[in-house]
Amino acid sequence: MFSRFAQWTSHQAGRVQTFIGAIVVILLWAVSGPFFGFSNTWQLVINTGTTIITFLMVFLIQNTQNRDTQAIQLKLDELIRVTRDARNDMMNLEDRSDAELERLKEQFADVSDVPLEVPQSPTR
Repeated sequence: MFSRFAQWTSHQAGRVQTFIGAIVVILLWAVSGPFFGFSNTWQLVINTGTTIITFLMVFLIQNTQNRDTQAIQLKLDELIRVTRDARNDMMNLEDRSDAELERLKEQFADVSDVPLEVPQSPTR
């Protein structure tokens, strides 16, 4: 249930209408300043509101990003699994140590320096 709520909220937060709504709220708050004498309470309302919303959005967005990352990893794992010449040990790279990942990165850097042989297309 939380995942569905987090996805929905994350989607809604990224919409243009939500951004415009946030601008309208800020403008209304700013315009109301003279009516409240720009008091400390007037400032506290916007500070508290934005702090609470930001605090909650961090968790919702993190949940959504975790799910997206996991889905991408699974899709990549499937592509590795079905590719004949792929190294299946690459499927769980996210579980490896930083040192192991750095070693692999260096290996790929070495391989990238070697020019690939591109097959020639038949002439017509």
